[in-house]
Amino acid sequence: MSTIAAPIATERRSSPRLRARLQDWLPRLVLAPSFLLVLVFVYGFNLWTLFLSFTSSKAFASTKLVGWANYQKLWNWTFEWDPPSGWYTALVNMGIFGGLYVTFCLVLGLTLAILLDQKIRGEGILRPIYLYPLALSFIVTGTAWKLFLDPRIGLEKAVHDWGWTSFHFDWVVNPRMMIYCVAIAGIWQTSGFVMAMFLAGLRGVDGEILKAAQIDGASAFQTYRRIIIPMMRPVFFSALVVLAHMAIKSYDLVLSVTGKNPGGAAELPSTFMYSYTFTRNQMAVGSTSAVIMLMTIAAIMVPYIYSELKEKPQ
Repeated sequence: MSTIAAPIATERRSSPRLRARLQDWLPRLVLAPSFLLVLVFVYGFNLWTLFLSFTSSKAFASTKLVGWANYQKLWNWTFEWDPPSGWYTALVNMGIFGGLYVTFCLVLGLTLAILLDQKIRGEGILRPIYLYPLALSFIVTGTAWKLFLDPRIGLEKAVHDWGWTSFHFDWVVNPRMMIYCVAIAGIWQTSGFVMAMFLAGLRGVDGEILKAAQIDGASAFQTYRRIIIPMMRPVFFSALVVLAHMAIKSYDLVLSVTGKNPGGAAELPSTFMYSYTFTRNQMAVGSTSAVIMLMTIAAIMVPYIYSELKEKPQ
């Protein structure tokens, strides 16, 4: 009996250990394929792009190193203001588009969130209406706004048909104003998303704090300005990071609004990178601009990640 019971007891003791090991390794095994794909196709290609930016690559990749020549060439173009270079135009347009896009999305998103936070009637209908543009792709949004702003068939023609023949709104075909049309389309699509972020933050504010403010005689404006909005700093920072990231990588929105960006009037770093890499056969210059975009995004993301991981002082 003792010789038979010993293997059984050993098997019972080893079975929980094996089960525990399987439970410990199962998540790692499931995540391993996706982790490998991200490692190769995201970080691997980022390193490859960084390498290409130091080479003399043209239509095809080359391993001939030229040092910082591509970066010097790119920034020398930037200071050639007469006539403006493509990279200089991209930087100026990025400042205009990014500033308008981030600012108006934050202001409109916060305003809509505050209005919906008043528990108004029909909130369940208004919230999906504001969020609906987010379900559309930038291609669809840009095409719709291009048709709407087209002076031949859009807003200007409709106003002329109503009798106001002196009205003119030709921004979408005006090289100096194209970038503002891109900003309008981007703001329209993303404001609802920012509203949802702020609304979630507003609904997370402790009600006891609001009751204490009301007892102290604070008005609604003072409550939002001095209590609620300062408490939502993490939401503001998260929204700022997301919007800045979307502004830097905008590509399809520019092409769809402007009709493939004629003459580079609405050039952004993303369109500059694509055109020099795939249509102008200057892969090294395109890779250089891509690295600069990557570093810009990293400069935005790293402080955010650091603030999230940093332990609060005791």
